[in-house]
Amino acid sequence: MDRFDAMQAFARVVETGSFTQAANTLHLSKTTVTQLVQQLEARLRVRLLNRTTRKVNLTAEGARYYEQVVRLLGDLQAVEADLSSDAQRPAGRLRVDVPGPLARQVLLPALPAFLARYPGIELDMGVSDRHVDLIDESVDCVIRGGVLSDLGLVARPLPALAMGVWAAPGYLDRYGHPQHPSELDQPPHWRVGFRGARQGRALPVTLHQGEHSVSWQGRVRLTLDDGTACLAAGLAGAGVIVLPCYMVREAVEQGTLVPLFEGWSITPMPLHMAWRPNRHPSARLRVFIEWVEQVIQAIQPASQDSASPG
Repeated sequence: MDRFDAMQAFARVVETGSFTQAANTLHLSKTTVTQLVQQLEARLRVRLLNRTTRKVNLTAEGARYYEQVVRLLGDLQAVEADLSSDAQRPAGRLRVDVPGPLARQVLLPALPAFLARYPGIELDMGVSDRHVDLIDESVDCVIRGGVLSDLGLVARPLPALAMGVWAAPGYLDRYGHPQHPSELDQPPHWRVGFRGARQGRALPVTLHQGEHSVSWQGRVRLTLDDGTACLAAGLAGAGVIVLPCYMVREAVEQGTLVPLFEGWSITPMPLHMAWRPNRHPSARLRVFIEWVEQVIQAIQPASQDSASPG
């Protein structure tokens, strides 16, 4: 048994959830992949996988072993890439998870240029606003907005996202145009709340004007956990919304959303690229991070001091 081949087969079975799919991606027969995993289990004298007719699950021992295998394979691949003549041509599979609005409105439109520049990189992008477990889901890195709560990850700051307060013209016609942020805590105004993956409810928003600050919770009767859904609710006139400027730029240009409180600002939303601490960033991950930084920087408004995109 070639131990490297066996570990690679085991890791691919875990990542694909299937011996058949693992065999296809490794260009091996299903029988060969099955034998490699069985030989690995025999060598270790533990069961790594629980097999049923429908799916394959890790045992407790398998989960611990998988974490180490992924680290070893990743380090080996990174070392080889850094030392080889292909170091300037990063290649291989990169699995990332990105918030839905950022993926759809920013990264995906710019992605063809990245893939053309690095034709050897195979990108598997999860698009969601849910919290992703990097180890359990075999994800190389994630992009997360807000304060990074998982201290067990290595994080690299990305350009923070300019934020603003917005409302639809129909909403303003019905409830009036607020002139000061404090008005939004009083009837008849409503706020569409956004709740992050690990938040129990929508958090207050603090607006600044010079030395003055106003914390606004708002009357919330609709709370959403998806940025695109929050935008749709704002466009429908369900309430005042707080979103990154890039998400509403088109709506503002079309006149379907109106910026509120000129001269007030909101602290930009922190944004991070994060990965497991036991993974050596590969060449493909490094160029992806650099590309993401450039793309996000390019969408920022000329000034982040205003609560609206201007």
